[in-house]
Amino acid sequence: MTQNRDNSTRTKARKRALDILYESELRDRPGTDTLAERIGLGEPPVRPFTIELVNGVLERLDELDAAIAGALTGTWTVDRLAHVDRNLARIALYEIAHTDTPPAVAISEAVGLAAEYSTPESPSFLNGVLSAAAQRLAVATPGDSQQT
Repeated sequence: MTQNRDNSTRTKARKRALDILYESELRDRPGTDTLAERIGLGEPPVRPFTIELVNGVLERLDELDAAIAGALTGTWTVDRLAHVDRNLARIALYEIAHTDTPPAVAISEAVGLAAEYSTPESPSFLNGVLSAAAQRLAVATPGDSQQT
């Protein structure tokens, strides 16, 4: 099996969404401002899927953070997560709950980006959290199909 992660348009859009959400948190500014700034720069262009992901995460932040919190164990809290991991979890859960992306794909993409941009422990930790959160989402909406 050949892995073309770096060549995937959607992977690039997810990476850019992560960049925007991460930067917004670090700069303590609204994500909509950072997104608008990136769109205004035009280079590199901001893909429509990036815009959908960023706006979707921002619009559903409380819902996504509640899903993450419900999947954490022990003394872990959403605020305690690394910025990269927290935003990757938000992006993946938004995709799972609100797009036609299959849960396994959203989780795999988040884990892959965590391997690239976060700590060595992040991929397995994020995989566990996202798997648990995705199961909770599936139970919460048993008859709801995400396919269009």
